[in-house]
Amino acid sequence: MAKDPQKPSIRLVSKPAFSGREPPRNLGEPGLALWNRIMTSYRIADHGGREMLLLACEATDRAVSLRAIIDREGEIIHTRNGPRDHPALRHELANRALVSKLLVRLGLDVEVQPPRPVGRPPMGIGITTPEEE
Repeated sequence: MAKDPQKPSIRLVSKPAFSGREPPRNLGEPGLALWNRIMTSYRIADHGGREMLLLACEATDRAVSLRAIIDREGEIIHTRNGPRDHPALRHELANRALVSKLLVRLGLDVEVQPPRPVGRPPMGIGITTPEEE
């Protein structure tokens, strides 16, 4: 049976080949700060998880740059038909929503609480001092 030249070959890799904690693509200051905070707190070792984190960091960069444009030009722009919302507002919101969804997808939205003790809370032995009365 001859190989089909149109089909790409698939190669399995046993372990991901990551080189440290640096992001695989260039990020701006806000995105790099998010990357560093998450990579120091969590161990994300799979390619899919790192790519989702990288997308969240890129969306953070984009949202911050859009916010700078909106702050410079104002949230309301004036057109011939009257005032209206700045068009970048919806794009900033979409990028912030994407960051939130990706972080939830990575499971970084849940803080682990220490287990609560079982039973009744401890009570005093029944002796009171004059200051407590």
